[in-house]
Amino acid sequence: MSETRPITPAGYKRYEDELQRLWHEDRPKIVQEVSDAAALGDRSENAEYIYGKKKLREIDRRMKFLSELLDKLVIVEPKSVSSDKVEFGATVHLVDDEGKPRRYQIVGQDEVDAKLGLISGLSPVGKALMGKRVGDIVLIQRPAGDLEVEVTRIEYV
Repeated sequence: MSETRPITPAGYKRYEDELQRLWHEDRPKIVQEVSDAAALGDRSENAEYIYGKKKLREIDRRMKFLSELLDKLVIVEPKSVSSDKVEFGATVHLVDDEGKPRRYQIVGQDEVDAKLGLISGLSPVGKALMGKRVGDIVLIQRPAGDLEVEVTRIEYV
């Protein structure tokens, strides 16, 4: 049995949209380009043909990866979680020891984007926050030095 992994609806939709775009837009366009290039004659020295075939293999490889990934993912709707603790899907508002506000959403490992504040529950920060409640002080260990934060709000939106 294959492992299942949680993902938010937004994360799942991004992968699904990419797969649909590759299948219905990008791949047909490249197939047509390869066909047009093949019609020009000698394929062994035809750069457009060679590049097109390479691009087609890359698209097919990505589509296979996305199809297999989507089969493993289990959508967890954050709005359906009713908890006063940090769990999967929670948006956690924090204040660090210098008074600087921070915000993170606990998401699946396949949708992590630190720039957007999307962190995995398996990451060091995610692990430190899991199970915490509003008012809890959390020590986050990181290479730049330990950071102490206070949980100020937990939302499931």
